[in-house]
Amino acid sequence: MAPTDSSDTNTWAVQHVLALVEIWALVAQHSGFFGAWRLTAVCRASRAGVKEWLGTLPGLVVSGGLAPLREVWQLDLATLQWVPMPTLVTARCDHACCVVRGALVVLGGYVSDGEETTSRVEILSKGGEDRLFTDFPALSCGGIAEAIAIAVEESNSAAGQVLLLGGYDEEGVGFSTVHLVDLATGVCTPQAALLSSRLSSAAVRILDGRVACAGGYGSLSSAEVWGPPANGASNAVWTWTHLPAMSVGRYGSCGCVMSDGRFAVLGGRSNGVRTSSCEALTVDGDEHWHSLPPMHHARCYCACAAVARCIIVVGGHGTQSSEVYDEALNRWIRLPCELPGGNTYLESMGSALL
Repeated sequence: MAPTDSSDTNTWAVQHVLALVEIWALVAQHSGFFGAWRLTAVCRASRAGVKEWLGTLPGLVVSGGLAPLREVWQLDLATLQWVPMPTLVTARCDHACCVVRGALVVLGGYVSDGEETTSRVEILSKGGEDRLFTDFPALSCGGIAEAIAIAVEESNSAAGQVLLLGGYDEEGVGFSTVHLVDLATGVCTPQAALLSSRLSSAAVRILDGRVACAGGYGSLSSAEVWGPPANGASNAVWTWTHLPAMSVGRYGSCGCVMSDGRFAVLGGRSNGVRTSSCEALTVDGDEHWHSLPPMHHARCYCACAAVARCIIVVGGHGTQSSEVYDEALNRWIRLPCELPGGNTYLESMGSALL
């Protein structure tokens, strides 16, 4: 019941509104990214609650890209606006990118005219608005492009570690190598090699800690996973084993882990043609691929990330557009936030959630 005294009434009204905002924030949290945005049209309290929750989500960061570029942008999920970030020290494209201990790590890629590979590493540390990208020791394994970087969860190294999978050197040789990179020193320690040479592939760390990889240049359809042997000891050496092949071969695709643990592979080139097709691998012991709805645009060398039960995809060869896949609705929705810069070939970017 509302109080009768005017001062108490004002206090009660403020508390009531704040409680409504908190309630709508909780509702938004359980509605996923796209579902939350739909709630903004319900009422003023719902809009405030949704924005409060969206403001807690990490933003999609894209870095570099053709021609090569130094630009770095972050998509603010609470406003659907692209916000400029500090620029890269070295313009690059087809580089590896991930987040380690809250810092954005960029490794290798093509520089100069887009044909020379680099071994340079730079990191944007977490912190205030005055932060800048800083050069770190170069990769001891040499220049590399079109590799995939996956953060390693550990606490013993000074600056963190990254797994660097596959890739391409400036001589045009594709790699099946896997290196554990110590970011403080640049030392690359070889790990168990991939079963196939892979560049421009999709790779992720799945929810149980294993690393899954699919596709690659030459329109590979094969997939593999790195993990402990079945029924092996907890300290057994990890090995790569085959996974079921995708429905089509593809390279230049992007990959992410969906909220239910599936490994999603999106777009790419298949037999030399850009594709909008998507598929996901179930990895709960009964491994199998199944189709996801196609994107609105055929995309290759695009950026993507999974967040709040959705997948956000931006850019790619020939398009600046963005779209989101809602897992609950099982469909793609166009987003009103094209990549900035006026470059119709915003492709080959690094991407991460930060």
